[in-house]
Amino acid sequence: MSNAKYIGLARDTGRSVEDLAHIQQSVSDILRTPVGSRVMRRDYGSLLSELTDRPQNAALRLQIMAACYSAILKWEPRVSLTGITFETTFDGKAVIELTGIRKDTSAAISLTLPVS
Repeated sequence: MSNAKYIGLARDTGRSVEDLAHIQQSVSDILRTPVGSRVMRRDYGSLLSELTDRPQNAALRLQIMAACYSAILKWEPRVSLTGITFETTFDGKAVIELTGIRKDTSAAISLTLPVS
């Protein structure tokens, strides 16, 4: 038996995921789920999907960072964010990098999420 505190299933393989992988999967799910798309939990998710395909500027960068922060603050109580960066490339691809701390163990967490 494992000593894992958080146990779940990986969305792509169906295999068991524990602790950090479970938290990372949860954060990814929160950010990729548009608010209003879950039938029984309409306020679950983030506003990130509403911000895609907008002109790249400083205001959009702040809106994306705020959307990520507020969604994780509301829906992922196991994580305390310490940093959010949003980077774009010349070909239009965007990546969000999140850093934070697990509240139960004070271990560092890092997650890179491509925005499509």
